[in-house]
Amino acid sequence: MGERKGTNLYYPPDYDPRAGGLNKFLGTHALRERARKIHMGILIIRFEMPYNIWCNGCGNHIGMGVRYNAEKKKIGMYYSTPLYQFRMKCHLCDNHFEIKTDPANLDYIIVSGARRQENRWDPKQNEQVVPETKEISCRLYDDAMYKLEHGIEDKKVAKSRNSALEGAIALNENIWKDDYSSNCAVRALFRDRKKELQKKQAEDHALLKKTGLDINLVNEHEDDIKLAKLLTRKKGARKQEGMELKRLVSIIRSKNKKKISSNDRLKLQTQESPKTKEITNNATISKTSSSSISLVNYDSSSTDSDT
Repeated sequence: MGERKGTNLYYPPDYDPRAGGLNKFLGTHALRERARKIHMGILIIRFEMPYNIWCNGCGNHIGMGVRYNAEKKKIGMYYSTPLYQFRMKCHLCDNHFEIKTDPANLDYIIVSGARRQENRWDPKQNEQVVPETKEISCRLYDDAMYKLEHGIEDKKVAKSRNSALEGAIALNENIWKDDYSSNCAVRALFRDRKKELQKKQAEDHALLKKTGLDINLVNEHEDDIKLAKLLTRKKGARKQEGMELKRLVSIIRSKNKKKISSNDRLKLQTQESPKTKEITNNATISKTSSSSISLVNYDSSSTDSDT
């Protein structure tokens, strides 16, 4: 497509070659929309993310290799190398982040809008082969004695690492000497693991169906089991406390009932007391009258006898 654009251009009838070219005649740029901010020194390019980052706007992860339409502009010089800065918009939110080149360290630096996922480490800590710096390479080129000493040190390091390398090779041969048996053992482990996962999925599905929930269950942890046991104990203690309270309430109610019954008896006695007083008074009156009558009769009888 790029090759045909130069040969299949349409020249209008009023084209004047003295204008210098078709773009100048039409008043457009050769890069079209990519050069819409060229007057500001900004060019639209396709930028590929050099490493993994986290967006500060939405907090999502953006992987290395994701491509964006970025605004490229020159911000300075490092000796004879230009410094460029790229501004682009996150595809998951409205946040913009800016990244600039760092030719001194052969790297990119995040200026704003994002943060880098740190996957950097010192290769010397992992016993990796570290490339020589420019100073060491220049000294190796100029100084023959330093080159000889450097070579002797490299040989010593190689001898010290031979034992570890031979051990790793021997271990690999012992494990994978018989490919068929090793493969069978690995596949048996995979089958057992698969059965365990299927059993767990069935249990989780039954539990979700029983509770009527639609959530993703996570794996059990020892801390969760301990906490559940503590909660069940607390529930049992609460039940015992509730039973004790019920017993106290029942005892108090029975005592109140007894008090109420004794009070009712006293009230009945007080209500019945005037009637009993009247009855006793009547009885005493009748007794006194009968005694007086008897005395009168006795007196009369005595007088009769005297006569």
